[in-house]
Amino acid sequence: MTATVYSALIFDLDGTLIDSAPDIARAVNACFAARGWPQLEVSYVEAYIGNGPRRLIADILVDQGLPSDPATVDAAMAGYLDAYRQDPAGQCRLFDHVREDLAALHGAGIRLGICTNKPHELTGRILDLLDLSRYFDVALGADAVPACKPDPAHLLAVAEAMGLAPGSYAYVGDTRVDQATARAAGVPFFVVPWGTGPGVEVPAENRLSRLADLTPPAIIAAQ
Repeated sequence: MTATVYSALIFDLDGTLIDSAPDIARAVNACFAARGWPQLEVSYVEAYIGNGPRRLIADILVDQGLPSDPATVDAAMAGYLDAYRQDPAGQCRLFDHVREDLAALHGAGIRLGICTNKPHELTGRILDLLDLSRYFDVALGADAVPACKPDPAHLLAVAEAMGLAPGSYAYVGDTRVDQATARAAGVPFFVVPWGTGPGVEVPAENRLSRLADLTPPAIIAAQ
């Protein structure tokens, strides 16, 4: 448990709160199948998640030795997003204890936000489908801000929209992109133990066992 108490927490979404890799991989494979490109394992696609849809598609195309010129990437990204929108949370699941821990944090009066490189419209739909929207004051996807992660302006835009003072909040994620975003914004960063979190190097006190580790000690004592 962290000794610092924050009045607000901002979370990454994919790999931090939800395991969306199967849905993302399904959409990638639908896009690829329509173009006669190879079908990919979920674990392979998962390694490219975190930088937004264009980078996801572009990086996979390069790694697969497929055409990766801007026009091809744009068309493939559009196909991927069309496929993703058709069923954005069909195979999605929350990581262990996430729902109950978000409820506990929210119930303790801690304000919650989301800063994700997922497209904004899809972010809202998935939160609604998973019945998570109730917990968050603000959720900003990549296309809702002028610059997205790892640009710190994305995280700071969420904080500004929530009316948060510097030093009153922390960022929670599972990738080095999340870590770099928090560092550039001067915001404390905590990493989850799932997703790609185990591969992110942080001090021991910044490595969570579950989101409830960020619950104020007074709340825990009262339970």
